[in-house]
Amino acid sequence: MTDMNAIVGTHDILMITLDTLRYDAAVLEEANCPNLCGSGSWEQRHTPGSFTYAAHHAFFGGFLPTPANTNKAEHVRLFHSRNTGMKTHPHTWLFDTPDMVSGLAAAGYQTVCIGGVIFFSKKVPLARVLPGYFQQSYWRMTFGVTNPRSTEHQVNHALKLLGNTPLDQRLFLFMNVSAIHGPNHMFLPGARKDSVESQRAALRYADGELGRLFDAFRGRGNPVFCLAFSDHGTAYGEDGYQGHRLAHDTVWNVPYREFIL
Repeated sequence: MTDMNAIVGTHDILMITLDTLRYDAAVLEEANCPNLCGSGSWEQRHTPGSFTYAAHHAFFGGFLPTPANTNKAEHVRLFHSRNTGMKTHPHTWLFDTPDMVSGLAAAGYQTVCIGGVIFFSKKVPLARVLPGYFQQSYWRMTFGVTNPRSTEHQVNHALKLLGNTPLDQRLFLFMNVSAIHGPNHMFLPGARKDSVESQRAALRYADGELGRLFDAFRGRGNPVFCLAFSDHGTAYGEDGYQGHRLAHDTVWNVPYREFIL
């Protein structure tokens, strides 16, 4: 059980959302994802939102995906707003701000967002809401879903930021990986439409790029607490459903991992 009160203040924190990654696709690719799964397997969890905008509001409020079982008493939240009147666990880190991002900033963290899908583009007011949680936020066309090298570009940008961040500055870096979101058939040679197989190929690509980010964090010499999970899944025709922003097991079930780099 992770004691977040031993993490916050002593560790850099890296949060990665693998946008739209299905739980079953993630499990099928565990052996091919040494960076994300080198120290363990995916845990099945339920997301609090069926699409990016809703899910990330919940995450930044401290509501991460919950274990996919009926024993709610075993679930210890990592982040929780203070003084809500609700009972909290001693290992839960409590914040006095409207969200955990500004709570970490108040605790001395530099908070940085590297966006991926359109809700982080800052092109319209709605797309400025999620990046607005952070002290610094970045989005480029090359980070978006249509670029077949999006994760490479996102990681390159993160490496520049890491290089300019003093080693004694605690850092909370959030990255929304867009490659797995549709269209993802570009990652599977010969494919003409998105599928579980093409999403698996996109995940393999993203994992290969994330290794450089993990190495750069390790190179800072500080302990790093990493959270990696999906914001929601997506349907590829199961029971007649397509896409997400709908209630289906392929959408609600998401992969989740937390580990120390």
